[in-house]
Amino acid sequence: MSDGAEDARLRAVVELAQAMAVARSARETWRAAARGARRALGGSFAALSVWERGPGRLRVLVNEGERAPGEEEFPEDETYPVHRFPEITEFLHERWARGGAPHAWAETAEGPAGGEAGYCHQRVAALRRRGRGACVVAPLVLDGRAWGELYVARPAGAPVFGQAEAGLATVLAAVVAAGLAQLHRLEEARRLAFTDPLTGLANRRLVDQRLDEALERHRDEGLVLSLVVCDLNGLKRVNDTQGHAVGDHLLERFGCVLSRGAARLGTGTLAARLGGDEFCLLALGPGADEVVAVAEEICAAAYALDVGEGVACGVASTGDPIGPVASARRLFRLADAAQYEAKGLAARRPVVAGREGSDDPVVRLADAVRADPDDARQEIPGYGTTPAPPTERRRIRGRRRPGPCAERPGDPGSPRD
Repeated sequence: MSDGAEDARLRAVVELAQAMAVARSARETWRAAARGARRALGGSFAALSVWERGPGRLRVLVNEGERAPGEEEFPEDETYPVHRFPEITEFLHERWARGGAPHAWAETAEGPAGGEAGYCHQRVAALRRRGRGACVVAPLVLDGRAWGELYVARPAGAPVFGQAEAGLATVLAAVVAAGLAQLHRLEEARRLAFTDPLTGLANRRLVDQRLDEALERHRDEGLVLSLVVCDLNGLKRVNDTQGHAVGDHLLERFGCVLSRGAARLGTGTLAARLGGDEFCLLALGPGADEVVAVAEEICAAAYALDVGEGVACGVASTGDPIGPVASARRLFRLADAAQYEAKGLAARRPVVAGREGSDDPVVRLADAVRADPDDARQEIPGYGTTPAPPTERRRIRGRRRPGPCAERPGDPGSPRD
């Protein structure tokens, strides 16, 4: 191989690694891997697939380049049973486990296509069916385990892949595997950063981010934006009398209740634990009545739990007459005021802001806190993306006479405060 050709291949490997490194999403990473491998090997088409062990199938993540009819760039459900491609299990587990190394191999449309349905039969048949003349297949290994495969093809009539291309494909597969491992580490870091570790729900950080985005869509598209704030009653008593393990179990169980409620409202709804005994449901799109109906179901399910004392629930929705919502802080204040009203009344159903006419007490309470002369802060874009500050929330508490279930474990202030 000439020095020029060797330099070109080295540049292709480096460009592939760089493209994967700057990708900002999983799909961009998959596309960069397939495109970089296709260009490095002079192919017309490339695909990246993952081995899903549970259902025993290869699932295609991306098809890149000259796609055949029916091939989508990011297919929803293009899968192939691994028993039709036994090299994924047999080659890696039998040869590589015995001390070999996972390496790529080439196939051509001129190979045998009859006989038993082994991998050669399937690969060759697929090449012919899609008008391709040759392919090279490279196993992908992450953290010592077979993860999937990188596949690059050339059209019929083009030169077939040789041993040198198979060797390069092996190197490319190692680079792709390193990039995928980095993607998985970043995704895990993001998951931990935006997930409550006890319940598995979203945390406050993700609520703040999503609420900011949802508020923009409410302004631009007129979508209904609703916030349900829930406060578990009696968590401190459970912790003190039955132990924190039982209290944690209560939090987990209510998290499941809230998650089912989010599923009822569909895409665009986020269930979250804000901290301590406080949870919320953020919904974009469903009407106010639909959100209130789900909140009622959540309350009923919380009171049906065999531990704890139910939940205080407040709802604020732009679908109700609450006035303009210029900031996330106002929506949180309204939902908080409704929730503390429910807490003070020991209500077993949600209290909804704006449903008692023009002089609604919840709206009046929330706006009175905002108008307090001690709070000189203005609701301006960017500042309002965080929930109501603790001073506002304490003022809401102070303006209500608590009822028999007004206990707030851990006051003053939960971790959300």
